Formats: sequence, C-alpha cells, structure tokens
Amino acid sequence: MRDLEIRGAGSILGTAQSGHIMAVGFDLCSQLLKQAVSQLKGEKSGARLEVEVRLDFVATNEPEFAQLGPEARVPAFIPITYITDPTLRIQAYRQLAEITTREQWDRLRKDWRDRFGPFLPAIDNLLVLTEIKIAAAKAGVTRVEVREGKLMLTRRGDFILVGGKFPRISTDRIDRQLVEVLDLIKKI
Repeated sequence: MRDLEIRGAGSILGTAQSGHIMAVGFDLCSQLLKQAVSQLKGEKSGARLEVEVRLDFVATNEPEFAQLGPEARVPAFIPITYITDPTLRIQAYRQLAEITTREQWDRLRKDWRDRFGPFLPAIDNLLVLTEIKIAAAKAGVTRVEVREGKLMLTRRGDFILVGGKFPRISTDRIDRQLVEVLDLIKKI
C-alpha cells in the first residue's frame, strides 16, 4: 500500500490492467500478498476462502462492463464513481478479499454504507459474489461456475449433480441470476 501511495495506483484498477494481477485476480492477489507478508514477518496467516468463482454473466471490472453492456453482463465491481480515490478503492477490494464469514460480510456491508453511501447495483452484486463464496466454502464447494445457464459446482474434485445433471439457472432476468446461484448453493 505504501508503494501505491508513493507511485500511484496507475492502472491496477483501470482499463489497462495487465500482468499477474489480471491473470490471478485482484482478490487472490491480495490474499497471496498478505499471506507472503505474514510469513516473512513470522506471523500466522489467516484463513482465506478457497473458492474459485467464474460466472459468464458477470462483469468484474468497468472496462468489461462498458464493452459488453448491461444486456450481456451484470456489473460486480467497485465503480470509480462510488469510491473515487484509487487507494481507498484498493483498500476496499482488499477488505472484501479478506472476508471469510457472514459476520465479517455483514460488518463490511454496514461499514461501506456508512462510509461511502447507498450502494450502486455493481456494489450490491459484488457483495452477493462474496456471499456466494462464503456459502460455497461452507458447503465444501471449491469451484462455482456458470456457463450457458448451467451451474457447475465442484467439491473434492468432483462435480455436484442434481438428478444426474448440472442445475440450470431458471430465470431469464440477468439481474436475478446472482441471487439464484446463491440460493442454489445454499440448498446443497
């Protein structure tokens, strides 16, 4: 964070995001960095959610959402209009990446609302993504993927099937699909 303060955030959160952070994802990158720093300091690193989430109907950054539009993707990121300061936005993403329990999620949600104001749809969706990770971890699910309306969940390396098939997202309303994924995971 100090390095970011000195040099500036550059394009870490912008349209030119590239390199390792793009390949790994910001939340995993934050978690790995925190773990590495803790190990170097000789501290015990905290637990983290070991859940990979890939949803073909979600845009997790502004450029992707701007390019594909609201008809194709649901926004799930912190818009620059919600938290304008890059350092605060990075801290917010880091806080989100460090959440491992529903209690922490509730606390973060309240803190953000108090600090930054009413949520935009992209913030609500980002928080639902985190809630999906929490619910999946609780159910022992390590991967949540939606592709072409099929919900593919993985536990201990095996797919979870319902009646011998992948569960399907039943709603055509793209803005309701995140909640449906969460509801399906909670039923496992």
